[in-house]
Amino acid sequence: MKIFTLILSIIAVALIIFNVTKLNFDALLEGESFTAVITIVAGLCAIILLQILRISKKIETLNKQR
Repeated sequence: MKIFTLILSIIAVALIIFNVTKLNFDALLEGESFTAVITIVAGLCAIILLQILRISKKIETLNKQR
């Protein structure tokens, strides 16, 4: 599970980096730039959810050890 979340996190970071290059800072909410902003937010949400999953699995293993 740890490797799976790590791979997905790397993919999400790669998507964020790619979409940052697509941003037009003069008009953030127009055209292709708007799509890039939405994808960046989605990538950040995916990273947060994967971190929550990783922490919950750690807590689960700690509770099983007790």
